[in-house]
Amino acid sequence: MARLVMKFGGTSVANVERIRHVASLVRREVEAGHEVAVVVSAMAGTTNQLVAFCTDAARVHDAREYDTVVAAGEQITSGLLALVLQAEGIPARSWQGWQIPMRTDDTHAAARIVDVDTRILLDRFKEGQVAVVSGFQGLGPDNRITTLGRGGSDTSAVALAAALHADRCDIYTDVEGVFTADPRIVAKARKLDKIAYEEMLELASAGAKVLHTRSVGLAMLHRVRVQVVSSFADRAGTLVCDEDEIVEQGVVSGIAYSRDEAKITLVRVPDRPGVAASIFGPLADKGVNVDMIVQNVADDGKTTDLTFTVGRADLDRAVSLLEGARAQIGFARLSTDDGVAKVSVIGVGMRSHAGVAKTMFQTLAEKGINIKVITTSEIKVSVLIDAQYTELALRALHSAYGLDAA
Repeated sequence: MARLVMKFGGTSVANVERIRHVASLVRREVEAGHEVAVVVSAMAGTTNQLVAFCTDAARVHDAREYDTVVAAGEQITSGLLALVLQAEGIPARSWQGWQIPMRTDDTHAAARIVDVDTRILLDRFKEGQVAVVSGFQGLGPDNRITTLGRGGSDTSAVALAAALHADRCDIYTDVEGVFTADPRIVAKARKLDKIAYEEMLELASAGAKVLHTRSVGLAMLHRVRVQVVSSFADRAGTLVCDEDEIVEQGVVSGIAYSRDEAKITLVRVPDRPGVAASIFGPLADKGVNVDMIVQNVADDGKTTDLTFTVGRADLDRAVSLLEGARAQIGFARLSTDDGVAKVSVIGVGMRSHAGVAKTMFQTLAEKGINIKVITTSEIKVSVLIDAQYTELALRALHSAYGLDAA
């Protein structure tokens, strides 16, 4: 007997018919003798509709009331799934974040989980009851409902699995697992049987949409084994686990991309102590995330050109902040480019193999693709290229690293 957390996303619970299918997957695990907690998202499209209601009611609104409204989507789904399970003779009840409770900080609309009290769920497990938990939501220090922001239901599921000491957290979605590249672009992409936490975290941060970075980071911290599996195909998924569980690790495990990038270059910035803080400090204070950074010091050593990337949605805000601080920073000119994409090659095998970056640069050069910015980490090499070459780069690199399916 195992203890499992099963999480189902919006497309998996999009209507009552699909909720019945979810119930059949839960029933299979219950009949196998497992203790089961289920975490559900809102039905596909529901959260967007609730957000629109809030905006329509008051364009500038109280974030606490916003959370009260948007948390309702998961409440509906959890109740419906509990009803279906009960109708099929499976003991089940729904639980909201405040009932467990799943405690968070007070950052409404983007709260972080502080503690999960699982005592009542463990007692119900002893009675053979399935817990159907609303994802994405928790209870703040002021006893107000909070929501966890982007990827919140995945984060709820992993946090619950960690608190329950679950044997595994299964994330059911509309894809069959984690692939070596986006199969919609790279026809020869392969599904991975296993992937290390570090690799999955880098893939997620580099643009892969399978799991959100917060949930992967939480799984890695608490060593929660996470399986990404399809709700619609009865096949084994991809296990996200410790590197030690993977018998034979390739040099490169996957290639990710992000078109949500914009490049900013500040020309002739005075090269003096504190200038970087004067640039990136105001951006950080306003919640603008900076990713890739490259600095080129002029021959005279007095000025430097500084290039970095931000999310495309943050470009206008970043430019406005920088122009507002122009006198303090002292740059001569600012230029932008939102027609770029980031392509990343990722694999824990890079730690012990040389030449990974060389292969990447050589392959792109052979395809006539110019590299604008380069950044590296221990298990990742990322480059910024013109967005029009994204698909060509992905296919070429996938073949170059021997990742193509036979």
